[in-house]
Amino acid sequence: MPTEKLQVGLKEWATVCEAHALGRQMILLRKGGISESVGGFEIEHRQFLFFPTYLHQNLDMLKASKHAGFRKSAEEPAEVKISTAGVITDIIQLLSREQADAINDQHIWSSPLIDMRFNYRPKNPLYLLLVRSYRLSESHTICSTPEYAGCKSWVPLAQPIDTSGAVAVLDDEAFEHRRQEIINKLKV
Repeated sequence: MPTEKLQVGLKEWATVCEAHALGRQMILLRKGGISESVGGFEIEHRQFLFFPTYLHQNLDMLKASKHAGFRKSAEEPAEVKISTAGVITDIIQLLSREQADAINDQHIWSSPLIDMRFNYRPKNPLYLLLVRSYRLSESHTICSTPEYAGCKSWVPLAQPIDTSGAVAVLDDEAFEHRRQEIINKLKV
């Protein structure tokens, strides 16, 4: 369970946030972003709120099953709806494209996105984060501010958000089963 109050968001495509909220996906991929540290993405927080973004979403980077309802935007909305929290349970370095192929059924991304993640800054390792997602007891709408803008992963929120009463998207047994399935397919 996440702590009772969280004040940091992890920016991610809204379609991926939705996949986590629905239990369709429990992984994230990270290398780094423009405003990250010199070495790339860092796990600054193991608990966070999913902070949905729209600006960089790309229909071609999603499997066809996720095309319905896709929302492309030339700018971020004036308000951001926060409804899901995440807890990172495992951090696994992906060493090969074959590993990513082995878990193709566990995410909504298309092959071009996986290739892009591997090819971006090829000297930096690509990490797979296993995330346990929690539905908040009520959604929180916050105003988008200039402080939240830009290509960065972590955003400190102006106010903490209450996560007490959050419910795991997948029960303990289902989460552990899928977690082990992913780990076994990666052969780590």
